[in-house]
Amino acid sequence: MAPGRPSKSARPPKSLEARAIGLLARREYARAELRDRLLATGADRTAVDAVLDRLEKLGYLCDARFATGVVHRKAGRYSKRAIAYALKEKGVAPTAAKDALVALVGVDDLAQAQALWQQRFGHPPKDDKEKARHVRFLLARGYSPAIAYRVLRAAGTSVDDDA
Repeated sequence: MAPGRPSKSARPPKSLEARAIGLLARREYARAELRDRLLATGADRTAVDAVLDRLEKLGYLCDARFATGVVHRKAGRYSKRAIAYALKEKGVAPTAAKDALVALVGVDDLAQAQALWQQRFGHPPKDDKEKARHVRFLLARGYSPAIAYRVLRAAGTSVDDDA
């Protein structure tokens, strides 16, 4: 330890607000997600809610901004369904999630899945094992089995719907 520098245990504990701001300085959080993180440190629920209300009032915490960022990052790589599920899992307010998902209204899931498949594979699968891999890839990105099979059929693959 450097001379003149207090040890970690000798430092006064950070305030709840300082911890919340420190977390928000690294990345955006949904209110529910940040609330869970702060409660996990053993903080009082009413104190956490008061701090989060203050941070929202100051503009440091915003579900709508968080949701828009998630939609922007995942668009083109995941289906609308998968993005909506991710927002729900993070605890984003339903109105904020709905407003952010409006950006995806004109997106055609089939065309997007075909573009994603083309970028990843670019050629029809050679056998059933590879076909299953292609389908799993699209399913993992949140596309329905029907869309995954349509993408492979469009690529010139005979697809049994049990691949």
